[in-house]
Amino acid sequence: MRTARGVAFASLLAALAAATAMPADAGRQTPGLQVALKARGLYAGPIDGIAGPMTKRAIRVFQKRNGLAVDGVPGPRTRAKLGRLGRPLFGKRAMRRGMVGWDVSVLQYLLARRGVSTGGIDGSFGRGTQRALLRYQGRVGLHVDGVAGPVTRKALAKGAIGRVTGHRRISASPAAIRWALGHWSRYYGVSTSLVRALAWMESGNQPNVVSAVGARGVMQVMPATHRFVERVLVGRRIPHSANGNIRVGILYLRHMLRLFNWNKRLALAAYYQGPKAVRRYGLFRESRVYVRAILSLERNSFA
Repeated sequence: MRTARGVAFASLLAALAAATAMPADAGRQTPGLQVALKARGLYAGPIDGIAGPMTKRAIRVFQKRNGLAVDGVPGPRTRAKLGRLGRPLFGKRAMRRGMVGWDVSVLQYLLARRGVSTGGIDGSFGRGTQRALLRYQGRVGLHVDGVAGPVTRKALAKGAIGRVTGHRRISASPAAIRWALGHWSRYYGVSTSLVRALAWMESGNQPNVVSAVGARGVMQVMPATHRFVERVLVGRRIPHSANGNIRVGILYLRHMLRLFNWNKRLALAAYYQGPKAVRRYGLFRESRVYVRAILSLERNSFA
């Protein structure tokens, strides 16, 4: 018969084992678990990253069926039994097209949370995931290579992109927005009808819109784009106001037009998905829809 001290020691060991079975960021890893269990026909809930009752019940059923300790913890042995979708954990490798795994499921989930659809969360890094990743990288000012390396993973995992804490609220009347769109487009020699169509497509002329990936204001300008325009295109600071946002967006659009020899279709696509991605991959399907909509607005609503 075990002594009380022995029982307490055994309980401590069990607690430590459970605590170290998964990394400190276990909550972030949950989508990988859900996808792996769903592929086994054990989980029918949404891929939501929440280890709720359905997820916990599914993991226990899986463990019982596979002769594992039924503790509800997806430790190394449980993940190994899950096969290709059970490894590796997110953060252990760079991900690129053609890969399959737990980490790819988490990548797809995080991209979807940032407002970039991969076409499904299934743990398989196909064309849809590559395009979504390229679009995300272009929109947030990362190196656009379609590879989820350390920097891209950090940006996705932190969720810092899209937060506006610490920034003052930008406000302006509809009349002031219309004036700024006309004024800066004429000042920088860009078609006013094109600028107005772009602004309407991006935000509906709303100065306080913040997208899932952190694009802000009327022109949906990323913080990295704002810095680029300040440092490279004008050489001085531009206020983070509605007027400044419009000015930066028009300057960046003019820069895209120059890069692509004033081809509006390519310039608009570059504004949306990033110039490097346009040059390397051409227009993504969603970019073609985006460009057609803006050119239609330019012809029919703002001419």
